[in-house]
Amino acid sequence: MAEAVTQGRRARGGGGAARRAERTAVSVETARYIERNIPNFEVLTEEALEIIEWNADTVLEEIGVNFVQNPAALDRWRQAGADVRGERVRIPRGLARQLCATAPSTFTQHARNPARNVEIGGRNLVLAPVYGPPFVHDMEHGRRYATIEDFRNFVRLGYMSKWLHHSGGTVCEPTDIPVNKRHLDMLLAHMTLSDKPFMGSVTEPSRAQDSVEMASILFGAEFVQQNTVMTSLINVNSPMTFDDVMMGSLEVYAANNQASIISPFIVGGAMAPTTVAGTLTQVLAEVLAGIAYSQLVRPGAPVIAGAFVTSIDMNSGAPTFGTPEAAHITYGAGQLARRLGLPYRSAGAFTGSKLPDAQAAYETANSLNMGLLAGVNFMLHSCGWLEGGLVSSYEKFVMDADQLGALHHLALGVLMDENGQAMDAIREVGPGGHFLGCAHTQANFKTAFWRSDLLDYKPYETWSEEGGRDTMALANARMKKMLADYQQPSLDPAIAEALDAYVTQRKAGMPDAFG
Repeated sequence: MAEAVTQGRRARGGGGAARRAERTAVSVETARYIERNIPNFEVLTEEALEIIEWNADTVLEEIGVNFVQNPAALDRWRQAGADVRGERVRIPRGLARQLCATAPSTFTQHARNPARNVEIGGRNLVLAPVYGPPFVHDMEHGRRYATIEDFRNFVRLGYMSKWLHHSGGTVCEPTDIPVNKRHLDMLLAHMTLSDKPFMGSVTEPSRAQDSVEMASILFGAEFVQQNTVMTSLINVNSPMTFDDVMMGSLEVYAANNQASIISPFIVGGAMAPTTVAGTLTQVLAEVLAGIAYSQLVRPGAPVIAGAFVTSIDMNSGAPTFGTPEAAHITYGAGQLARRLGLPYRSAGAFTGSKLPDAQAAYETANSLNMGLLAGVNFMLHSCGWLEGGLVSSYEKFVMDADQLGALHHLALGVLMDENGQAMDAIREVGPGGHFLGCAHTQANFKTAFWRSDLLDYKPYETWSEEGGRDTMALANARMKKMLADYQQPSLDPAIAEALDAYVTQRKAGMPDAFG
């Protein structure tokens, strides 16, 4: 294992094979991460923010949070000055906020292609695909359990998607691979089939360690210790419980200078109160405790304050998406994160629909636009989410990824330079004319308006003659073309060989486990 890491580190230095691979690389256009030139939407007043912050500290001090089956965490909290009784940790008022102060307000996540590095925090928005579904769906085969080939296809689609900045993590759960080994295949796919940034495994601390060791092969061990190359999702078991699996993974990533998203998993009315202010209080308390703990492990470890929020249908118990209450919480959590000076994760292409239909479009548009305006810095689930997160949809992945371009253009704001004011065009055309042929239009027409690469704006007759395809059919055709056009980005052969050797060795060292 150590030998493979050393081999990868040596290989990164270059050589003829690496230079030849670089020369033959196929370039796929990827937009730079979004840099907002528009204001954030703020739903909470200063007084409301102060009340929520006070109440969150009260929760931590008087009620406390549980760190289950994790004696090391309890020892860290005890040494930091918390009141630890059994597995309950009560944190004195202000202590968690004080500990969070060492976390960076922004950080760079490095990709193996440096042109695709992303800056997480500040006014930036990084878009990553769907995460976690056990099922996939497409027009021909319907809904089915995901396989490793589905996973690889989604990584390829993510690599080919212009407006998507990040390869993500568990873009679907490959159920044809043993549970204890599938993280190795997923990481290998992200590392070899794409050159965008990616996420590490969090399903068991040893799998987080595998992620660090494979990243050390890809980037070099010293580079990994000095730079962030993975961002990984650490869910809080709301309400106010931090389990040993997620915290064990957090400990591995924080100790190795890799980023974690501390993200309460909130279904309003089930895992948090039914009110917006009550839910925000709980979210803030959980975020403060989780991020403070990361800083106890390693002060300065990069973290993201997360909020996955949905409401619940009180008749059926099913989660709902794209709702006004979820928007209020997402906007408010963004304000609270900015007051902490931390990057913020929330929103996505959320829908409860079973198909990429009108319901999916409405709920997704509500969720995506909300995320842009809320000041989100890292948006997981930005494309491909279907059926409340149970399904990764091929067609919806393509549909959502296309619409992410609209977010880029909305974020540009209104340009007020000389060209933006367009006074020359207004003078040239004058009353009663038209702007189609004027010099200003000729100079700007290629870039003036965002244009979908998917949606149909043809006349009815042309659309009908071409088969009268709806958006799902168009997305299916585009998905197939993207996969047909895909070419794997180059990777130094020595590094690829070392990664394969690591995966083979780790798989051989443990029996298959599907539970």
